[in-house]
Amino acid sequence: ALEKKVVKSKVGEKVGLPCCYEIPSSESLHNYRVYWQKNTTKVVLAYAKGEMIYNHERYKNRTEMNPRNLTLWISPVEILDNGSYQCIVQYLRSPQNPFVLCDETVTLFVTADFSKPNITAEVSATSCETTEMVVRCSSHGGFPKPKISGTLNNESVVWNDTWVSKSSLSLYSVTGKLWLNVTKDVSFTCSVEYNGFAKSTSLLLNKTNGCIVPTVPPSYNVLTASSIIIITFLLAITLAARYLPRHVCSHCCKPQDSVDEGVKECMKPPMISKVTPETSSV
Repeated sequence: ALEKKVVKSKVGEKVGLPCCYEIPSSESLHNYRVYWQKNTTKVVLAYAKGEMIYNHERYKNRTEMNPRNLTLWISPVEILDNGSYQCIVQYLRSPQNPFVLCDETVTLFVTADFSKPNITAEVSATSCETTEMVVRCSSHGGFPKPKISGTLNNESVVWNDTWVSKSSLSLYSVTGKLWLNVTKDVSFTCSVEYNGFAKSTSLLLNKTNGCIVPTVPPSYNVLTASSIIIITFLLAITLAARYLPRHVCSHCCKPQDSVDEGVKECMKPPMISKVTPETSSV
C-alpha cells in the first residue's frame, strides 16, 4: 500500500500536487498521456502526446503541469479546491495499447484564516461581591470548521453556547457566549482553532465598583422631635435672661435708683426706731 500523500495550503496561495511518476530526461511528454482528476470523477487537466487536451472550466487560468515531474500547480487556491486528486500516467507504446505506469491519490487540504476574534463584555448585574458579565467572542471567514475555546486567568472556561454558520463560499463563522461572575479584575482569552492553526484575542475584564453605600438620612419624626427640643431650650434661656434680674431684691430696690445705689441701698440694714421718754409721752 502506498502512503497517502497530504498537501496543505491556504486560500490565495500557490500549491503543487506531486505526481507518482517522473518522465526520464531521455524521453519527452509526447510519449505519455497524463490525467489529473478530482475525486476520481472530474477531470481537472489532461495531456496527450505533449499537448493539453482538456482543462476544466473552474480550473482554467489557475492550473498548469510541469512537463517533467508532472506536478499539478494551482494558483490561487480556492476553498472549493479542497479534496482528493488523482494522477494517472499512461505510456503510449502504441496508441492502440497504452498501459498505466502509475495511479496515485494526493489530498489537498485547504485552509482559510479566520479573522482575529472579537470579544465583547456586557455587565448584566453588579454588587459589592461580584459582577455578572455576558461575554461574546466571534470570528469569521475561515476554513475548515473551527472550535472555540477560552481561558480566565489561564484557567479553561466552558462555553454556554456556540454557533457555527457556513457561507455560500464554504467559509465558516463562529460565535461563543458565556456568563461569568467576576469577583476581581481578570484576564480573559478567546481562541479560534482550525486545522492546527489558532487565532487568539485577550481582554481585561474589570470588576465594577458597586460598593458605595449612601448615608441614610434621619427620618421625619426624628427631625421634628429634635427641632421641638432645641426651640424649647432656646425659649427657656431667652425668658430666663429677660425676667430673672427684675426679681432680685425687688423688695428693697427702687426702679429709679441706679444700679450702684440700688445695691448700696439693698445692703443697708433696716433702721430700728428707738423709743425715748419724750416720744412716748407725746
